[in-house]
Amino acid sequence: MEPFDFQSHLNGIYKTFPEAKRKPLIGITGNFASGNATLAEPYYMAVVRAGGVPVIIPPVNDTDAIINTLDNIDGLLLSGGGDFNPLWCGEEPVPELHGINSHRDLPELLTVQLAYNRQIPMLGICRGIQTLAMALGGKVRQDIDATGADNIEYKTENRVKHDQNTEWRGEPTHSVEIDANSILYSIYNRQKIYVNSVHHQAVGSCGRRMNISAYAPDGVIEAIESSEYKSILGVQWHPEWLDDGLPLFKWLVERAEEFSEAKELHNRFVILDSHCDTPMFFPEGIRFDWRDNRILVDLHKMTDGRQSAVTMAAYLPQPKPGQQFKDIAPFKVDTATEYADLIFDKIEDIVMKNNKVVSIARTPADLYNDKRQGRKSIMLGIENGLALGNDLSNVEHFAKRGVVYITLCHNGDNDICDSAKRSEATNDGVSDFGADVIREMNRCGIMVDLSHAGEKSFYDALDISSTPIVCSHSNSKALCDVPRNLTDDQLAALAKKGGVAQITLYDGFLRNDDNEASIMDAMDHLDHAVDIMGIDHVGIGTDFDGDGGVCGIADSSELINFTIQLLRRRYSHSDIEKIWGGNWLRVMSLVQNSRIK
Repeated sequence: MEPFDFQSHLNGIYKTFPEAKRKPLIGITGNFASGNATLAEPYYMAVVRAGGVPVIIPPVNDTDAIINTLDNIDGLLLSGGGDFNPLWCGEEPVPELHGINSHRDLPELLTVQLAYNRQIPMLGICRGIQTLAMALGGKVRQDIDATGADNIEYKTENRVKHDQNTEWRGEPTHSVEIDANSILYSIYNRQKIYVNSVHHQAVGSCGRRMNISAYAPDGVIEAIESSEYKSILGVQWHPEWLDDGLPLFKWLVERAEEFSEAKELHNRFVILDSHCDTPMFFPEGIRFDWRDNRILVDLHKMTDGRQSAVTMAAYLPQPKPGQQFKDIAPFKVDTATEYADLIFDKIEDIVMKNNKVVSIARTPADLYNDKRQGRKSIMLGIENGLALGNDLSNVEHFAKRGVVYITLCHNGDNDICDSAKRSEATNDGVSDFGADVIREMNRCGIMVDLSHAGEKSFYDALDISSTPIVCSHSNSKALCDVPRNLTDDQLAALAKKGGVAQITLYDGFLRNDDNEASIMDAMDHLDHAVDIMGIDHVGIGTDFDGDGGVCGIADSSELINFTIQLLRRRYSHSDIEKIWGGNWLRVMSLVQNSRIK
């Protein structure tokens, strides 16, 4: 083929399959100089060699432009460049500060925070690692040789030259020691590597969201990575120039490809959380339509995590002996029934004010219709049958309001059944009234939820109910031996009856030792439930805003991280659809179709 024969090149393309293989789209932050957005060739060529498709992101201080960009990329590469203005950190400039680039600072800080909210894989290079630190709660040293309070925790002896003078930028000039338990080590598979170095600033502290994964011999931080099981990594050197720098770009492209697959699944499937307690915060005047830091579930976080639907429970605390519900109710009401109705009134008011983007779904068909229309869905649940007020007719009342399940009890026995916690064996399992409640729930098409129920209550209800039982937010006792969790026998019995157990994210139900629970513990509980029950009987009920939420999946914006972990553990797309709501909705359909009109 002649090098300047355009038609021959075009014919070569036409002789291949007409559709190019889908590759991850990697956004690269551009530099700004002399009125132009620019990018050095090694950045985008490294992305191409790693199997990605590069696109330059100009430094634009426009939130809509940034959000639209992030919604269309699969990974983010933060390029090198000039110093940050220290005023962004509340610091005055030291004399050693070099030239700042005011066009880049705010756009890149916003881009990183918004990408972090969306769980987009990120790789920061040189200035890029500093961008990660500044945007995510860390600190940048204005100059590694400057004196002052920001340098007192670092070595000053045995200083390494970090601003190399070489004709070729790909010349390694100092070593880096890598933490053996880091992502970076898994990429290079060795603890010492040699890197190039063109910087005078460095990360001073990485903040709680990141861990330090590599140091230079003089103690300067050379790499940081996510402490939250996220695909975020920053390095102080310039791998785009190095012969052995390609593995970092391959890591980014692989993580971006994984993220792209997870996004596609969330776009296709109904992503349903079967239990959250966000209404508990209604007395505080929370805003569901904002990104409200007081709550873990709101429209912004659901959008960031690509979540379709959530069941909001009207949680009713169980009064202690001698107490009346009105004495402990968060709102001024006389009865538990009035309180549940008030919560549902407030949810309906939220939906009415935001009806273009969210609606109340009462059936699986409603959920799927909302998904097609691009709306989020809220389903209604009751956590504690105390809401019935010892009046059987209230079962039908709440069914007409759209309640899809009632958790028979909470912490402490009630007039329906005995609890797994703080129980005095008041009813020896399910009471006679409780048996009538279960039958009436069957008749009205409301799912019977046995989360919080004692073991005797669990088996009684399983025998009484004519339709499958659910546990909206429960874990495995074999992995975390606490009264609230389910034994393997209970899990097996639940599956045999056609029911579903939804893994939950409360730290104390995931592990009962001194270690902090994480998304990996939740995955272990899911794997165990699948081993005991089979893939058709498991799901997710986060218990967000009711003490649920752990490192790696701390709020609704991080739900897609669970999907990524499912993909890493080789769950099929069909399995993931079942876990994220398919199993739960199958039971809901069966229960609702069994109601007697």
